[in-house]
Amino acid sequence: MELCSITGLKGKITVPGDKSISHRCVMFGSVAKGTTEVHHFLKGADCLATIRCMRTLGIDIEEKGSSVIIHGKGLHGLSAPSGILDAGNSGTTTRLLSGILAGQTFDSKISGDESLNSRPMKRIITPLTQMGAHISSILRNGCAPLYITPGELHGIHYNSPVASAQVKSCILLAGLYAEGETSVTEPSLSRNHTELMLKEFGADIRSSYSLDSTEATASIRPCEELYGQKITVPGDISSAAYFIAAGLIVPDSEILIEGVGINPTRAGILKVCEDMGGDITLLNERIEGGEKIADILVRTSRLHGTEISGDIIPTLIDEIPVIAVMAATAEGTTVIKDAAELKVKETDRIETVTDNLKAMGCDVTPTDDGMIIRGGRPLKGASIHTLLDHRIAMAFSIAALTAEGNTKILDSRCIDVSYPDFYDTFDALL
Repeated sequence: MELCSITGLKGKITVPGDKSISHRCVMFGSVAKGTTEVHHFLKGADCLATIRCMRTLGIDIEEKGSSVIIHGKGLHGLSAPSGILDAGNSGTTTRLLSGILAGQTFDSKISGDESLNSRPMKRIITPLTQMGAHISSILRNGCAPLYITPGELHGIHYNSPVASAQVKSCILLAGLYAEGETSVTEPSLSRNHTELMLKEFGADIRSSYSLDSTEATASIRPCEELYGQKITVPGDISSAAYFIAAGLIVPDSEILIEGVGINPTRAGILKVCEDMGGDITLLNERIEGGEKIADILVRTSRLHGTEISGDIIPTLIDEIPVIAVMAATAEGTTVIKDAAELKVKETDRIETVTDNLKAMGCDVTPTDDGMIIRGGRPLKGASIHTLLDHRIAMAFSIAALTAEGNTKILDSRCIDVSYPDFYDTFDALL
């Protein structure tokens, strides 16, 4: 994809359904009793990988446009897979599904593409093993492919060294099959879609968050059954983030993004935009299915640098590439730290973001846990090496809109992982 600078992005758009919530709808609906009906489902490659895995486990799933109907078989209704479960590029599929598989009475193997199979899985192997699960890295390198065999699970209290929704969710899902209570304490609160949705499905789950210590604990006890639900997935704030950034940095722009999930554990980018001087207004705020939703109005703004660190990082970890792009166009210095988790995403995003910003003429320095961006220097067109990371491709598509000359996004098809209609949405604003 080749892009150039523009002005005047104007209009009203919607973004695809939330990726995290779409994954969970399929998994939870599959182990619930009865039918789960999901509207505004994200048909990205990652979420389709979850559908593929649940079908391999014997679940009947219908796809009707942007709706998905899952015919759940209850907590103990999954069937032994006929082959390896293919999670594609999806870490969410791999880690959450491992928690469910740990409680089954059959053997299973789960694997994915080269990128997925290089990501750390010890972070779930360790707690699941403590619960009595039999789970191992087939190549003995702490990564997928994973091999899971039946084990008698018991509840534990796990102090997670990282604030990770995937780790927390994996343990809580295994807790559905464990004897006694299972709880997870995080150093800070990660996204809580699992807790909110499992409660809607009828799980015995509760959460606590201490403002004094910043620690967050979620606990679950086994229940007889989960029950199918009707769910409308809110717009994904991670997808909205690219249009928020475009609305702020492209001259003479005004964009209304309708129906976006603004769950406080995910909406850190809104706070960062405010801290940078962004003109953002939340309209029509409401709660649906336990999730906060709003329409987001964005207008072109004169941004300035800020510091992004501490407890806010888990609420915007996926948005850091596009936040870095905003920082490159802002006046002054932006410091991003406490974000070492960026190193174990689809790529080492500290390296890929800083390398591509440098290619566009930005003064940026990578650090062990983030980056320092000295903004205000005009960006110039460049060839962007995405390394097949969808968030790098989308973030630098935004950078291209303010850069001098043409920018080529290499391997832009990787965007299909989370936002297949990304460039079509832009066309609606021109």
